[in-house]
Amino acid sequence: MLKTQTVSAILHRSRLSFPITTSPSPLPATTSNMSTTENAIRAHPPREAPEELRQQRPQQPTGAYFPLGYKEAAYQWWSGVTPSMAERSVLKHVPFLKEATASMGSLSNPDTDSADPFGTRIWRRSMVQLSGKNRALNEFSIERVGEDPEETLVMLHGYGAGLGFFYKNFEPISRIPGLKLYALDMLGMGNSSRPSFKIHAKDREGKVIEAENWFIDALEEWRKARKIERFTLLGHSLGGYLAVSYALKYPGHLKKLILASPVGIPEDPYAVSSALPEPSESTMQNEFTVDQQTTTTTKNGAAVPPRRPYPSWLVWLWDANVSPFSIVRMAGPLGPRFVSGWTSRRFNHLPAEEAQTLHDYSFSIFKQKGSGEYALAYILAPGAFARRPVINRIQDVGRQPIKGPNGEIVGKETGIPIVFMYGENDWMDVAGGLAAEEKLKQVKADIMRTGTEEEKANDNGSCSVVIIPKAGHHLYLDNAEFFNNIMRKEMEDVKEMEKRKRVESS
Repeated sequence: MLKTQTVSAILHRSRLSFPITTSPSPLPATTSNMSTTENAIRAHPPREAPEELRQQRPQQPTGAYFPLGYKEAAYQWWSGVTPSMAERSVLKHVPFLKEATASMGSLSNPDTDSADPFGTRIWRRSMVQLSGKNRALNEFSIERVGEDPEETLVMLHGYGAGLGFFYKNFEPISRIPGLKLYALDMLGMGNSSRPSFKIHAKDREGKVIEAENWFIDALEEWRKARKIERFTLLGHSLGGYLAVSYALKYPGHLKKLILASPVGIPEDPYAVSSALPEPSESTMQNEFTVDQQTTTTTKNGAAVPPRRPYPSWLVWLWDANVSPFSIVRMAGPLGPRFVSGWTSRRFNHLPAEEAQTLHDYSFSIFKQKGSGEYALAYILAPGAFARRPVINRIQDVGRQPIKGPNGEIVGKETGIPIVFMYGENDWMDVAGGLAAEEKLKQVKADIMRTGTEEEKANDNGSCSVVIIPKAGHHLYLDNAEFFNNIMRKEMEDVKEMEKRKRVESS
């Protein structure tokens, strides 16, 4: 276990910002080089701070790299909102939807000013209890009043994030008639419970698999609790990686798999065919240094900074499983200031009020007890390359034997549609998605060439790669409108596919 004083010394020597980054120190701040959003990352706490903090509270940020000043950070740390309140503040930016606590009478007869043009929709926030001690998933769901659910979409966030990051997607996607939408905080992340994370396996491969299972076993238990037989699964970044692992371990439950800038696809930086485009440098540090305002306005990857060598202390911290959130927690009153170094860049393309609520929400997540975050070092090596690369397993997704309740083989999957999405300026390698597409298409071609007539007729396997313009790794936020249009199309396709199956079987 790393001692606090050791980490503090590293922070001091390396001028480490939150999250971990190897970027050079910025120039001194000036009014002209600060975005509106950077100025907007200010604390607006619900309870009073000590009088000395209120009197000394600064009115302007003190640095371009850390827009939140020291005293402002202490003020927010002292009087910050609770995680539940921070999540609710983000959800308030979602238009039209009504919280389920309102009476059904008022929902069926809403006021003219708040009438939902796409049909009345309600949302619920629930904590779904799982087996074992301190295991529960935070769930956000949307249902359409007066309609029987036909399709189910489940959304999984990435590392260090939470379901609230999808706030720009909830309303547009849920316009589809008959759709039930769920967004989950993964176990040990967001506002889900935070059980102690422990690895018992001794070998390297076993440790990675155990870390994956820690998340996907919880997802499967949640599915059973909600009595969902088959659904479409969307995973972003780490959520995409885990979505693949779920599809392989628990076959027969997915109708479609959508991977939004998934982490861990290539075997190494150049583990793709030479016939495919040369991959960009994919490094985890880009997640923490990319300026999103530039990313969303620049074409052809010009916004992605070049890869820098990893210093030995950073690799040591990663392998020692010291997460950036550990540093935030140890920073105490300086925690909000560290977080502002990330949020001011990650959300500077958003309106100031939304950027502020996302900053508060992010800090409320980061400061909680460490749990699921400790799985990352087992799953990924420094640089965001998986220890069990997806490219070596993707061809088996949708092709697994299906087991019955007693473990007996009752059938086999006949393929599922898989969609890869990448931002135009994504620091995740689109070449990994293209290589995966080639492998999946080869599997399909082999079945069409050598399979029986029944196998050919029943095969549902397909793959496509979609590029989201003016977007980076957080494509669902960077160009939400384009992303949401693609998602609606994909879900409409699922509805049509299921309709055809019903007609053919009747």
